[in-house]
Amino acid sequence: MINSQSYDAFCEFLDSACGIVLGANKEYLVNSRLRAVFEENGLESLDQLLEKLKFGNHMLRQKVVDAMTTNETLWFRDDHPFKYFKDELLEQLYSVAGARKPRIWSAACSSGQEPYSLSICANEFAKAKPLLGSRGLDIVATDISSSILDVARKGEYDQLALNRGMSKERLEKYFDQGAHNTWTVKPNIKQSIQFKSLNLQDSYIALGGKLDMIFCRNVLIYFSPENKRQILEKMHAQLRPKGYLMLGASESIGPAGELFNMIQYRGGIVYQAK
Repeated sequence: MINSQSYDAFCEFLDSACGIVLGANKEYLVNSRLRAVFEENGLESLDQLLEKLKFGNHMLRQKVVDAMTTNETLWFRDDHPFKYFKDELLEQLYSVAGARKPRIWSAACSSGQEPYSLSICANEFAKAKPLLGSRGLDIVATDISSSILDVARKGEYDQLALNRGMSKERLEKYFDQGAHNTWTVKPNIKQSIQFKSLNLQDSYIALGGKLDMIFCRNVLIYFSPENKRQILEKMHAQLRPKGYLMLGASESIGPAGELFNMIQYRGGIVYQAK
């Protein structure tokens, strides 16, 4: 059992470390997510963990953040945003970009499904419209968790992970089969993606310049309204004029509504920087 005082102290730590707000009655989540961290470090209580974190144990701090921020994800999650990206937005992005490659940011990319899905969309677009799409994309994929980024960079997935949204046709076209029923993303899909460690509350200098579109889906729901506002302001500053922001199906621009125009499409909403 986690007492309320320890839980409140841990919530404060998590908020200061990465901006995530757990809210009330999420003790069960802390227990389940941190079980391996407790066992690995010989800890028996949340109080013991908090005591160790006070002394600046960076490795332990990173493991706790990794455990609390790593989420299940899907290929082509919700389908509609990726269909709209491929069928409508990519042509606009290439036209605006001129001779350069459009730059896309997959924020909080987790184990890589989102950026690889975007790269597959770009590959399919290039085959349909080679005059535009043959330039390719530059995709920057970031996450706060260093361990999950290692998984993403490797691009190797078992059948269980692939069953979460990857069609048989795309699997055979864009993956190489390996041993033990695993599949690895093909080099031509990997080559357009750079994976980098980034905390959404910190500087965005690692992104390497302005962006044409940002995918930040099912992430901002974990932040306080104040932190959400700050992140959206920084994202707006990172976008080129009239660049796009795609949020999750249940998310809205909320406290930063004056920075973006809302565009409705069949299946959802995308935001365009003013």
